[in-house]
Amino acid sequence: MSGRIAGETHGAVGSTVRRAGAAALSGLAVYCAVLLGLWWSQESLLFHPQPLPASHRFDMGADVHETWVDVSGARLNALHLRLPRPDGVVFFLHGNAGNLQGWFGNADFYRRAYFDLFMVDYRGFGKSSGRIESQAQLEADVLAAWQQMAAQYAGSRRVIVGQSLGTGLAAILAAQVQPELTVLVSPYSSMVAVASQHHPWVPGALLRYPLRTDRALPQVRGPVILLHGGRDDLLPAAHSHALQRLAPTARMLLVDEAGHNDIDQFPNYRDALRAALQGR
Repeated sequence: MSGRIAGETHGAVGSTVRRAGAAALSGLAVYCAVLLGLWWSQESLLFHPQPLPASHRFDMGADVHETWVDVSGARLNALHLRLPRPDGVVFFLHGNAGNLQGWFGNADFYRRAYFDLFMVDYRGFGKSSGRIESQAQLEADVLAAWQQMAAQYAGSRRVIVGQSLGTGLAAILAAQVQPELTVLVSPYSSMVAVASQHHPWVPGALLRYPLRTDRALPQVRGPVILLHGGRDDLLPAAHSHALQRLAPTARMLLVDEAGHNDIDQFPNYRDALRAALQGR
């Protein structure tokens, strides 16, 4: 009798172990499937372009000119504010959503600051053709746009400004071309850090767009300005603090009341950016 009970108990334990093992394997399979899906869908998660029809007309003023940048397999649409006697030019890399129609709406600020403004839509954004496929492609596109623009401003004050997603690209570009000034608005230390903050279960090695601002910024030799909203919940100001520690000569302004998408509406932000453009 006792032998039969012992055998039955041993069988029950074995069955429980097998079920637990099967559940663990099933969970692992689901986890791997989710990671595989993230690997292939990163573009749709990271970029939210709003296309525009080819017939779309930008009505930004007579001093704003539409132009194109030819890159491998695509044409990038750009807008270029050109003033009669500018003090310099701003090469602006925008965030991960929208298009030039919305992002170029701050042209009046640059008119008042006496700076030309050049802004390009990434592949698939606005009237730009193609689609984003890799970080290397994005970096090459941005460099091509810069080279086309910068050739017109030899000897002038050339400034790279990146906002949100564009800050990583701006830092990487600045490390390559060494502009007279680099401004990062609502930056992140890296997309690896952002993913760890919001999705700690995702391995950093899975990211195909690591955008390591933290590695590029210390290589920028010219002045660097970091502008961040104190109420930014998407990319907290801790990212700018971390970047400032890596680039101790960088100056940082915390706009206490600003969030992520409204920082340019605050006077102290505009005053700081204007002063930076003028070299003060």
